[in-house]
Amino acid sequence: MKIAIAGATGFVGSRLVEQLQAQGHEVVIFTRSPHQASNRFGKVQVVGYEPLKSGEWQNAISGCDAVVNLAGEPIAEKRWTPAQKRTILDSRQLGTQKIVEAIAAASVKPAVLINASAIGYYGTSETSKFNEDSPAGQDFLAEVCTAWETAAQAVTVTGTRLVILRLGIILGENGGVLSKMLAPFSAFVGGPIGSGKQWFSWVHRDDVVKLIITAITDSQMQGVYNATAPNPVTMTDFSHTLGTVMNRPSWLPVPNFALEALLGEGAIVVLEGQQVVPTHTLAQGFEFQYSTLTPALSSILGS
Repeated sequence: MKIAIAGATGFVGSRLVEQLQAQGHEVVIFTRSPHQASNRFGKVQVVGYEPLKSGEWQNAISGCDAVVNLAGEPIAEKRWTPAQKRTILDSRQLGTQKIVEAIAAASVKPAVLINASAIGYYGTSETSKFNEDSPAGQDFLAEVCTAWETAAQAVTVTGTRLVILRLGIILGENGGVLSKMLAPFSAFVGGPIGSGKQWFSWVHRDDVVKLIITAITDSQMQGVYNATAPNPVTMTDFSHTLGTVMNRPSWLPVPNFALEALLGEGAIVVLEGQQVVPTHTLAQGFEFQYSTLTPALSSILGS
């Protein structure tokens, strides 16, 4: 198959490219850094693009069997100034609109668009449990995810099948939230972030990649699926498990004010959470390789 990917150089996208190449698929990468992508991935078609602008890059969509859109400004890397909030929203809403625009204009349309979203769609809660049928929340991230998904929904009028994956907190080596937590645990000062009561709806990166590939190849998949492991945990339980796997203590909490000083309003990403279960994903017959936390962390950390 010929598969186009936006966001291919990211934490999930880079592993996805590796897996698709290993399976013998032809990969087309849309990137703002063509030279860097060519050096990184080798035998792929690299298309330079500006994700928020129409352009010749859109012509490369025609003839692809599938499009995977993982592109978006990182959520928790910078303080949420008004300008940064606009960048977070535009990178998802407008970026997706341009992908859909390209599909609509393609003479040979892809069979499927796999579009990322996030469990931020549901808002935050310490008591509620959310699945794919739960309504959207009311905070900024919920608004971003709603706009993101609405932009993707427009592709259905072209006849292209749409799969939206609401991504949980992705765990993997050399990146993601886990890489930021390892240093204090390694220094014997690790512990839960914030109150520890907030839910941590995690998923192993390999399961995300497996789910994307399944969504590409399984024509029965359509609509919204939670890309979260079936067994979410609280932050306290996550920290305890991480400490056990690393053979390190896990008792020293990171106070709220430390993260708020660094990220401002963006600290909500880790200080508040939601208990999300993949009801539709499991009903589809998808089997998670890592459904519980200890084996997932052990595989990542080589324990």
